[in-house]
Amino acid sequence: MGWSCARMASWRAISVTSAGYLPLQRPPSGVSHSRPARLSMFRIQSNDPPKSYRSAIIGLLSLSVAALAITVWVMVDFLDEQRIVQQLIRDLPPESQAAAQTLAGELRWQFRLSILVLINLVATGIAVLLLWRAYQTTQYSLRDFKAQAGDILSSMDQAVITTDLNGQITSFNVRAVELLGLQGDMLDKPLAELTDQIDLRAFRRRANQQGDTPSIEDFHLTVFGSQRCLRTYCQPLRDIDNVTIGNVIQLRDVTEQIHVENQMRRMERFMGLGSLAAGLHHEIKNPLAALSLHVQLLEEQLEDPTNRDEIQSMLHVIKTEVSRVGSVLEGFRDFASVGRLHHDAVDLKSLVQQQVALIRPRAEQLGVELKVQYGPGSQTQVVLDRVRIEQVLLNLMINALQAMPSGGTLTIQTQALESSDELRLTVSDTGGGIPESARSHIFDPYFTTKSDGTGMGLALSDKIVRQHGGTLDFETSSSGTTFEITLPRDARSSDNVLAAAQRVASAMDESDSESDQLLTEIHYPDE
Repeated sequence: MGWSCARMASWRAISVTSAGYLPLQRPPSGVSHSRPARLSMFRIQSNDPPKSYRSAIIGLLSLSVAALAITVWVMVDFLDEQRIVQQLIRDLPPESQAAAQTLAGELRWQFRLSILVLINLVATGIAVLLLWRAYQTTQYSLRDFKAQAGDILSSMDQAVITTDLNGQITSFNVRAVELLGLQGDMLDKPLAELTDQIDLRAFRRRANQQGDTPSIEDFHLTVFGSQRCLRTYCQPLRDIDNVTIGNVIQLRDVTEQIHVENQMRRMERFMGLGSLAAGLHHEIKNPLAALSLHVQLLEEQLEDPTNRDEIQSMLHVIKTEVSRVGSVLEGFRDFASVGRLHHDAVDLKSLVQQQVALIRPRAEQLGVELKVQYGPGSQTQVVLDRVRIEQVLLNLMINALQAMPSGGTLTIQTQALESSDELRLTVSDTGGGIPESARSHIFDPYFTTKSDGTGMGLALSDKIVRQHGGTLDFETSSSGTTFEITLPRDARSSDNVLAAAQRVASAMDESDSESDQLLTEIHYPDE
C-alpha cells in the first residue's frame, strides 16, 4: 500500500509537469522592484524537494527496511522451529508422526511465503529508489524549463502582464517593471494599482467585451522623465484545456516607430509634391514658352499692318496655348479636390451602350472591331454617379483606341460578381501593351507616354472609381492591355466613407501638429 501511494504521488507530479501547469513567480524578498537584477515569469524552486515528499519517501524507505529486518528474523525463527519439529518427530511414536509431519509442512509453506514477502520488500525498496530518482529528474527538468521560460520573457522587448479572471495581477516580467516603473510587490494586487497614468482595468474590460478578438490601444505616459507611447494588446489567457483563466496584457514602446512613420509620411508628401510640381512645371512651361515666342513674333508683325494672316495665325496659337494652360490647371483642381458624388439609379447596360455609340465612328476610322459582352446581371440597376463613371469608361476606351492605331479589337465586358455585391467592367485592347518602365506610374498625375497627353486621364479615373468604393486595376502584355473596374452595386455607402475621408484629411494637419508636439517633448527634432 505504501509503495502504491508513492507511485501515485510520483505519477501525479509527473502529469502536472507534463501538462504545463507551472506556478507563477513571486519576486523574491529583498529584490528591488524598480530595476531588478533578475525577475522571471515563474517561481524557480530550489533543487531540494518539498519536505512533505521527502518525509514520505524517507518513511517508505524506513518501513521497507524495518519490514525486511522483521521478515529475515521471521525466516530465521521458521528455520529454528523446523529444526525443533524434526527432532520432536524422531522422538514421537509412529502413530503421532503423521500429525507432526503435517505441522512441519505448514512450517515449510510459511517459510516459502516469508521468502516471497522478502522479495516483495526488496522490490518495493528498489521501486521507491527509482521513483525518487525519477522525481528528482523531473524537478531538475521543470526547473530548467521554468528558467528558460523566464529568460525568454525577461529578454522580450515588450512588457508582459497576466491577470486572473478578477483582474488580479498574477505575473509580470522585467520590461513591465521598467516601462511602468513598478515599486513594491504588485502580485495579487488589482490591475488598477499597477499605474495611475493609464487605466488598464478599463482597457481589460473593453477587451473582454470583444471576445476572442485581441484589443489594441495606444497610451501615452511618462517613463523615466520622458514622454513615451505604449501600444497595448490584451487577449484571453487560456489553460491547456482551452478554458479562459485570465488575460495577457502586452505593452510595447512604439515611440521611435511613430517618429519613423511621421518622417516617412512627410517624405511621401514631399515626394508627391515634387512629382506634382514637376508635372505642373512641364505642362505649363511649354505653353508659356510658345506664348512668349508668339507674343514676340506678334509684336514684330504689328509693325507691318499688311501681315494680317500671320497675325491671325499667331493669335490662334496664343488662344490654343492659353486654353491648354487652363485645361492643365482645371485638371489639377479636379484631381486635388474631393467632391461629393451625385448618385442615380443607372442601368449599366444602357450606360455602356451609350459610350460605345460615341466611339464607334472613331473605331471604324481606325479599323478597330468593337465587341460588347454582357454577362449575367448586367441589366441590373446600380446606384452611382453616372456622369463620372461615363467619364471613366470613355477615357479607357479612347486610350484603348489610341493603343491600336493600325486596327485591332476593343472588347467591353460587364459581369455581376456572385461572391459579392459588386459589378465588374473590363475594357481590353489588342495593342502593344504598356511599357515595363511605365507600369508603376500609370496612375500618377501628369505621367503620360503620349506626346500630346496631359497625364491626368487615368489619375482622375482611378480617383473617381475609388470615390465610388471600387478599384481600378490593369493587366498588360505585348499582346494587349485590360483595365478592370470593380464597383459596388450601391455607391452611397462609399460616399459616407468619402465624407469621413474629408474629415480625416481636414484633421491631418492637427494630427501632425500633435505628433510633432509629442516628438518634441521626446527630444526628436522636426526634420
